[in-house]
Amino acid sequence: MSENKNISSVLKSVNKPGRYIGGEYNRVMKNKEEVKCRFAFCFPDTYEIGMSNLGVRILYDVLNSDGDVWCERVYAPWEDMREKMKEYGIPLSAVESGDPLTAFDMVAFSLQYELCYTTALGMLRLAGIPLWAKDRAEDCPIVIGGGPCVFNSEPIAEFFDLINVGEGEEVLLEICHLYNEMRDNGSYTRAAFLRAASHIEGVYIPSLYEVSYNEDGTLKEYKPLYPDVPAKIKKRIIADLDTAPYPTKLVMPYVETVHDRIVLEVYRGCIRGCRFCQAGMVYRPIREKSPETLCKTAKCLYENTGYDEISLISLSISDYSQLRDLTDGLLSWTDDAHVSLSLPSLRIDSFSEELMQKVSSVRTGGLTFAPEAGTQRLRDVINKNVTEEDLMHAVGIAFRGGKSGVKLYFMNGLPTETLDDIAGIADLAKKVVRTYFEMPKNERPRGISVTVSVSCFVPKPFTPFQWERQNSLEELVQKQQHLKGCITDRKISYKYHEAKVSRIEGVLARGDRRLAPAIALMVERGAMLDAWDEYFDYDKWMSAFADAGVDPDFYTTRGFALDEVLPWDIIDCGVTKEFLLRERKKAYEEKTTPSCAEHCNGCGANKLGGKNKWCN
Repeated sequence: MSENKNISSVLKSVNKPGRYIGGEYNRVMKNKEEVKCRFAFCFPDTYEIGMSNLGVRILYDVLNSDGDVWCERVYAPWEDMREKMKEYGIPLSAVESGDPLTAFDMVAFSLQYELCYTTALGMLRLAGIPLWAKDRAEDCPIVIGGGPCVFNSEPIAEFFDLINVGEGEEVLLEICHLYNEMRDNGSYTRAAFLRAASHIEGVYIPSLYEVSYNEDGTLKEYKPLYPDVPAKIKKRIIADLDTAPYPTKLVMPYVETVHDRIVLEVYRGCIRGCRFCQAGMVYRPIREKSPETLCKTAKCLYENTGYDEISLISLSISDYSQLRDLTDGLLSWTDDAHVSLSLPSLRIDSFSEELMQKVSSVRTGGLTFAPEAGTQRLRDVINKNVTEEDLMHAVGIAFRGGKSGVKLYFMNGLPTETLDDIAGIADLAKKVVRTYFEMPKNERPRGISVTVSVSCFVPKPFTPFQWERQNSLEELVQKQQHLKGCITDRKISYKYHEAKVSRIEGVLARGDRRLAPAIALMVERGAMLDAWDEYFDYDKWMSAFADAGVDPDFYTTRGFALDEVLPWDIIDCGVTKEFLLRERKKAYEEKTTPSCAEHCNGCGANKLGGKNKWCN
């Protein structure tokens, strides 16, 4: 935090002062008088969450590798610190230098979840930076948005000067270099810089587009204000992950974070085509890292951090084509070092006894699988491509391997779903329990617990279901209660996501620029940390929508026409609308599509390039 005569007393009176003091091992310190561009990387959540985010770790390392750029970290303060900051006039500041955000050239936010929007904008208010891009003076920092949410950035577009669509390792440095060049040659003004930045692939400047609407309220068109501004923004990708930068030193926190472990990104993209999954579409094409690169990185990170767990992450880790070579390479030294391997995204149909033994080489615990739907019919609709037999085979392996706890992830509110599909979730959980008791006692662990966790489906942009209506609040609650009544076995516990949260998420995920005044009202009324259950306030959101003249149903339960201009049509994520329409048609025909490993299905992502072996 910034130097202030009251700072010592403030830190003593707040929970977890380690969130704010800085000074961590491996943090990057530079002489601010010797760098040309000061970059504040803001994570709109608490320190414990932000310090665990892999994207922030990667981009912090990338930006600080440039001698002319100093990237510092900024996190959202908890409520107690926020109140003290307001009381004593302490502005939001960077962890490394303690300087306020107004001292920076760039202030960038990683937008991971729609309900973090109010937190990001609340951080701007705490920093004394105007909320709306149009209100910022010439000497204000350039406010940047990035992360998965910007694939539909329209609800928050008018708050950001610049939006980075896609992967940021290359484009953020290009933005900084352009800024430095224009500062050096004397051509910099905010307007001139933003106009020039619009020429960088993957950069979206919302203020350079005029948006018009039809009489029925639907979008009419996005029109660039100048002929040199692109009509559509093509996302950026990193072509070769083996040569891409990856941090080998991590900033070591003073307080416990959500993920205190080494995180190895194995590959980007997904060979599956689950029709509900936005990440599986927008992160295409698939690009893998080699086992050699991963093993070398893991060993280096272990030596630099001393962490005793390595988490292998991707959208579906068991789909990594060289998983055996990778795990064998890691186990050649992790067993002796008492370092455990964690594989958090296992698919049911590719789970094996060999894989479980490798995962369990040091620690034991429960396993998580995601059937997503309770009946085969609905799993075919969403193109999950797993069967009940796959699940029973997987849990049988888990039980024989000593795992007594199994967690099953599902969704409710999926297109074509009926109450029979909802009841099928309970039936599937009962069959898992039955599989346990059908095993000989000497082959199974003592006790069994099956947790059924159900989230509410939100039709996301750039998926085959992007046109679908979202179930109403009443429909979602009815389905939740129906499933509750179907679960009668005490060995099965049931958890479900709050339907009210999903409804607001749906509005923000599918909205356009007309939502901005409602979001601004929420911020003015003190909303922050909405992603936390204790701070989410559904009634406050509904009041803000009403006061701003926004009808939430227009973006959710209405659904979208197939020929309608969508708020996110200004973005080219690589996957074509024609492919998404084909997949939607197959969903209603209850037909599945094979994975990219079996057959190229012509999604269009091959045009983006990238070093991979799947795209034609």
